[in-house]
Amino acid sequence: MTTTAGTQRIPLDRDRVLAAAVDLADHEGLDAISMRGLAAGLGVVPMALYKHVADKDDLIDGMVDTVVTAYAATDPALTGADAVRSRILAARRALVEHPWMRRAIETRTRRTPAVLAHMDDVAGAFLAAGYSVDLTHHAMHALGHRIWGFSPEAFEEPPRTPPTPAEQEATLRVMSERYPHITAIALDTATRNPSGACDEQDEFEFTLDLLLDAFARLRDAGWASHP
Repeated sequence: MTTTAGTQRIPLDRDRVLAAAVDLADHEGLDAISMRGLAAGLGVVPMALYKHVADKDDLIDGMVDTVVTAYAATDPALTGADAVRSRILAARRALVEHPWMRRAIETRTRRTPAVLAHMDDVAGAFLAAGYSVDLTHHAMHALGHRIWGFSPEAFEEPPRTPPTPAEQEATLRVMSERYPHITAIALDTATRNPSGACDEQDEFEFTLDLLLDAFARLRDAGWASHP
């Protein structure tokens, strides 16, 4: 196929479609993904995409697979908890690079081969380090979404306009009176971090290390679930 100018057009295939979708989501977010918008960016009609992806769900599944497949390989010299930690932090780095991944993963209903392979690698690292299948099963549940690089939060605040200094002072006064313990934590966080916000990476690794240490202690104690 050639363009009117006589230059060769790059053939469309599934990999190119998925790469374009990942790039679009990286720049504009997951909500920007549509078959029509993606087709326009690729310079084709929407129907051309259906030769390579079945529908939008298949497209997003493929986007997730594209990112998961590109996770940095774990150093083969690492074993046990170190191997698990390395694998999960590779997922974390990918999530930071592709922020739309969190919502994509949370809304997926099908485990693709790439997704299953990542889960299998994490489980395999536990088993290779002497964890029982029973304990590995429970460890995987305890890790939950952390194997994909993010932690669930009870109450996530949506983006909003920063308050004025007067509003901050009034809010702090009310919070100090009504919720002194939460306020103490917030003030300590603001003191430790110049941005005034929680260090998400530090908190993610803190919780991950707590879990991995606990799993190791249970393994060493010969833990087994109740029948």
